[in-house]
Amino acid sequence: MKVFVTGTAGFIGYHLARRLLEDGHIVTGFDGVTDYYDVALKRARLAGLAQYAGFTAVEGRLEDADLLVRSLQQAEAEIVVHLAAQAGVRYSIEQPQSYISANLVGTANLLEAVRAHKPNHLLAASTSSVYGGNSKIPFSELDAADAPISLYAATKKSNEAMAHSYAHLFDIPTTMLRFFTVYGPWGRPDMALFKFVSAILEGRPIDVYGQGEMRRDFTYIDDLIEAIVRIMPLGPVQGVPVPGDSLSPVAPFRVVNLAGGHPELLMDFVHAIEAALGQTADRRFQPLQAGDPRETAADTALLQQLTGSLPRTPIEIGVAKFVTWYRQYYRV
Repeated sequence: MKVFVTGTAGFIGYHLARRLLEDGHIVTGFDGVTDYYDVALKRARLAGLAQYAGFTAVEGRLEDADLLVRSLQQAEAEIVVHLAAQAGVRYSIEQPQSYISANLVGTANLLEAVRAHKPNHLLAASTSSVYGGNSKIPFSELDAADAPISLYAATKKSNEAMAHSYAHLFDIPTTMLRFFTVYGPWGRPDMALFKFVSAILEGRPIDVYGQGEMRRDFTYIDDLIEAIVRIMPLGPVQGVPVPGDSLSPVAPFRVVNLAGGHPELLMDFVHAIEAALGQTADRRFQPLQAGDPRETAADTALLQQLTGSLPRTPIEIGVAKFVTWYRQYYRV
């Protein structure tokens, strides 16, 4: 199968591309290799993918509409997985324009490219952040998600609306994937796990926000990739729902929560890091930051309905695997 993946120099895109290549698929990766975080880490991910004969890399920004169209046509992709984006809740407060450019303009360009070259299924990354100010726990795909509390979340909710309109207008089977706190080897340096491990190993204190009382539905990267791979052949068909479906009544379009379905206290996550490192952190408790929800928890009933039973890696094992990778990669 031929698959076009945006964001292959990124954390999730790298893991998905590698899994698909290992399964024998042909992958065209599209990535701008921006300097939002360490470019060397992104280059290392791409170097790993380049070892596979079935991988073709295209370096370009989502804002380059012509390059996107040409690349997608040349890839002859049957499946498109759109993972490239400007990520980060807190950074969206500091640099809002980069989110407008990459997440809104870039995704609009991707949708136009998909319109010109219709794949069998478009899958695109969304986020648990779209649930924003919702107080009902766990978050269900059937809940309204109309109260984003960060610009990042607002751009992702906009992406869902944009993709729905294209699914309706041009009959493009589309699935929006709402990711919940994904972590694991090759992760992003701006995420808590990466920052905590780095700080503890260097003898620096860690900032624990929300006084350590936040809960997150942590999702180990391998579990997430398994879910995406199982969903790839399941393009939505308008008028053919499954029980508890979020399928649109007017388009071949659905949203799906991708999560472990088992929220953990942030302090339990910190304890898992300390155990994996064999060191105790110097913790500085801080108030909840602007844009951060106090709790995320996913209703995973629809995910299970679509994919069956999925692996769920305990945080103790997932964190230990990250620490092993970190020590090897940085030689510490």
